[in-house]
Amino acid sequence: MSTPRTRSETWTADDLPDLSGRRIVVTGASSGLGLITTRQLAARGASVVMAVRDLAKGERAASTLRELLPAADLELRALDLLDLDSVRAFADPLAGEERPADVLINNAGIATQPHRLSPQGYESQFATNHLGHFALSLRLMESLTRGTDPRIVTVTSALYPWGRLDLDDLAGERGYSPGRAYVGSKLANALFGVELDRRLRASGSPVRSLLAHPGMARTPMQDNARTPVERLVVAVIGAVLGRDAEQGALPLLYAATVPDLPGGSYVGPQRRTGRMRPGPVPLVPPADDPALARRLWDVSERVTGLRLTPVA
Repeated sequence: MSTPRTRSETWTADDLPDLSGRRIVVTGASSGLGLITTRQLAARGASVVMAVRDLAKGERAASTLRELLPAADLELRALDLLDLDSVRAFADPLAGEERPADVLINNAGIATQPHRLSPQGYESQFATNHLGHFALSLRLMESLTRGTDPRIVTVTSALYPWGRLDLDDLAGERGYSPGRAYVGSKLANALFGVELDRRLRASGSPVRSLLAHPGMARTPMQDNARTPVERLVVAVIGAVLGRDAEQGALPLLYAATVPDLPGGSYVGPQRRTGRMRPGPVPLVPPADDPALARRLWDVSERVTGLRLTPVA
């Protein structure tokens, strides 16, 4: 007699539930994992707010999706996560609307960038990948609290265990390395997702915070590898472990829609190679360090001027 397989062993995009009536915000929705996630959600009836840095590129992506899915409910809005003023300009009108957001997928990111600063003076990868999403999540929290089965999904990377954070050097001025800065920002994503859920539970909020990572998925972000060594590493890892972006999006979709997934879950590939098998996987150090998570949270509050408001 064969042993029944668990849901995560068989889960694919075909298992997405009917999402009619749900409003989902996806950052970085014009390409890569964000575009695929948007398409799959819209195909199941979700109303998707496509948060994009480049509106012209976003219009082209939305037009392509509407050709594939004539009934797709898509709304395009400008968001540059590098700039906290842009985050406020995007989030505050959305938060003030009567219709709430049900899910926020913090997907957008930049990788292996040369050293530059955000308009507020912070290293660009930390600012975009972490601070922008931190601010966005807190600014949309009241809207999400009014949503149905509300959750925040933050996309990290399987590389986070190698990340290090220098929270006394947010400008990245000491020995800057594009690769180290990227991996550090992905550690920040992981720490944020876990700490956010801890604080939401403590406050009695109905919102859940979850983490997802796509494994080594072949997406346009890999084109950012700049040095010959970086390009060689990406090519070798991609050839051995890489999955196509359609499979890479599955952990994001799983985290955003599976009904009984506990807050604080970290969803990723449950095997390194072969066809994607999304499901909860364990977090490892340093992402499970509560003291580091609290320190990152405190720094992020100070930088953004935002605090998590308890449920009334």
